[in-house]
Amino acid sequence: MFTIGDFARHGRVSVRMLRHYDALGLLRPARVDPFTGYRFYEAGQLARLNRVIALKELGFSLDQVATILDERLGAQELRGMLRLRQAELETALAAAAARLVQVEARLRTIENEGTMPADDIVLKSLPPVRLAELTGTAGSYEPQDVGPVIGPLYDELCRRIEEAGVVPTGPGMASYEDAPGAEPGTAVLVRAGLPVAASVRAEDLGGGVRIVTLPGVECAATVVHRGSMDGVLPTAQALARWIDAHGHRSAGYARELTLACPEDPDQWVTELQQPLSTD
Repeated sequence: MFTIGDFARHGRVSVRMLRHYDALGLLRPARVDPFTGYRFYEAGQLARLNRVIALKELGFSLDQVATILDERLGAQELRGMLRLRQAELETALAAAAARLVQVEARLRTIENEGTMPADDIVLKSLPPVRLAELTGTAGSYEPQDVGPVIGPLYDELCRRIEEAGVVPTGPGMASYEDAPGAEPGTAVLVRAGLPVAASVRAEDLGGGVRIVTLPGVECAATVVHRGSMDGVLPTAQALARWIDAHGHRSAGYARELTLACPEDPDQWVTELQQPLSTD
C-alpha cells in the first residue's frame, strides 16, 4: 500500500485533490488507519484515478464523472466516450481559433481606416467565362459561414472534374448572392466554379453540376488578397472604401478569382473583383 503522499506522486496529482476526491466519494482510500486517520491506497486504484482525471480534463463535471464511473463502463466504452468528448473539444477549439482570426481581421480593418491603398486597386474589364459550377447555401456572408460551404463544394467539383478526365481551362471562380426567396443577408447562395472548355457538358460531370457562363464585365475594381480567406475583411473593405472615395458604384455581386491555392491557406492568393456601374 501507499501513503497518500506516495500515491499522489505516482498519480501526478496533489494530496489536496485526493482528499477532495475522498470527500466526494470519487476515490476512497483502500484503508484508513482508525487511530491516526492516515489514508492508504493500492496500486490498482491508479486506474480509477486516471479515469477521474481524464474525464475531468475533458470537461465533465465531478458529478458527471461519478455517474460515469458508477456505471462501471468497460475500457472500450470509456474510450468511445472520451473520443467523442475529444472531438467536441477539438471542434470548439477550431471555432474559437476561427473567431480569433475574425477578431484579428476586424482589428486590422480598424487600424487601416482612413488609408487608401490606391496602388493596389486596378480597374479592368472582365471577360465572360464558362464554368462548371456547384452551389450551396451559407447562413451569411461571414467567412465562418461561407468557408464550411465553399470548401466542400470545390472538393466535390474537383473530384467530379478529375474523374471525368476534364482539365480546367483556368483558375477557380467563386461568387455569392442572396439566396432566392430569403431576406437579404440571411441566406447566401455560394457558387463554386471552375472554367471548362466549350466541349464539356454538364452530364459529363454528374448530377448537381451546372454549366454556366459568367457574363463579362465592362469595368471592375480589383485587388489581390494574400492569405486565408478567413482574413479577407481588411482587403474587401479597403476595396469598398476606394470605390466609394473615387465616385464609383458597385454593380452586382463581387467575384473571387483564385490565383494560387496551396495546402497552406496562409499562402493563398485571391483576386477580389467588384463589378462597377458604367451609368
